Amino acid sequence: MTAPRPPLIFIDADACPVKDEIYKVAARYGLKTFVVSNSWIRVPATVAIEQVVVDAGPDVADDWIAERAVPGDVVVTNDIPLADRVLKAGAAALAPNGRVFSPDMIGSALASRSIGEHLRSMGEVTGGPKAFGPQDRSKFLQALDTLVVKATRGRR
Repeated sequence: MTAPRPPLIFIDADACPVKDEIYKVAARYGLKTFVVSNSWIRVPATVAIEQVVVDAGPDVADDWIAERAVPGDVVVTNDIPLADRVLKAGAAALAPNGRVFSPDMIGSALASRSIGEHLRSMGEVTGGPKAFGPQDRSKFLQALDTLVVKATRGRR
């Protein structure tokens, strides 16, 4: 029997404001990180960080991540349907603001997203997400560290 591989970090990177923080945490724990986007993004030159540029199109980056994430991996995304997919695969899902997606709350998050889309399609102005601030960055770092520690302990 082979030993399980170390956890991986996947970044849904096109609009992710915490990539630098992820790189630092991944380096601290020696974890491979995949930066997945529809266009080229500058990433640190290290073998531990791999940039993946997928074809343009809806959900192409999401599909790439969802097809590879397994239990113990961590996916950083703001995309609620992607979070749902990776949770179903057994991976952890974390939003850049530090919100940890869980199986208990993903259904209501999907429903809220659907209601917002419906209201916007009818011309309603829903206000959009709140501005990303230093507290969000701090909350994210704490949550990421907690998930990584949990993932690495589970793989030993």
